[in-house]
Amino acid sequence: MIRRPSHAALAGLLLLPLAANAAGDGPQLWGYGVQGCERFLQAAAAQEAAAGDAAGMEFQRYQDWLTGFISGLSLATGEDVLRGSSIASAMRRNQAYCRDYPNADFFNATMDFVRLLRTLD
Repeated sequence: MIRRPSHAALAGLLLLPLAANAAGDGPQLWGYGVQGCERFLQAAAAQEAAAGDAAGMEFQRYQDWLTGFISGLSLATGEDVLRGSSIASAMRRNQAYCRDYPNADFFNATMDFVRLLRTLD
């Protein structure tokens, strides 16, 4: 029987690289998850204003990152981590989180939503 890691253990493992990177002693991290909330909010505003124009394509990159991250997390845990919610809902929730915490990053906005959904069980 294969034992899957607990959500707390998996979240802890996911947070370790960010902590190491912040301290400057870990590997360089890439991708839109490590982008700051202010930058994400700029992309969201451009998406709303441009209605699909190239200026709004940056928002799509965040959504693509989120889709891949959620898919990977769901595969790793063996369950739907969005609990039936949609990627569009997660993007809206990330916007709300980023308005409240502009110095945070997109990864932490996403993880906050995943943790919130876990408490609704």
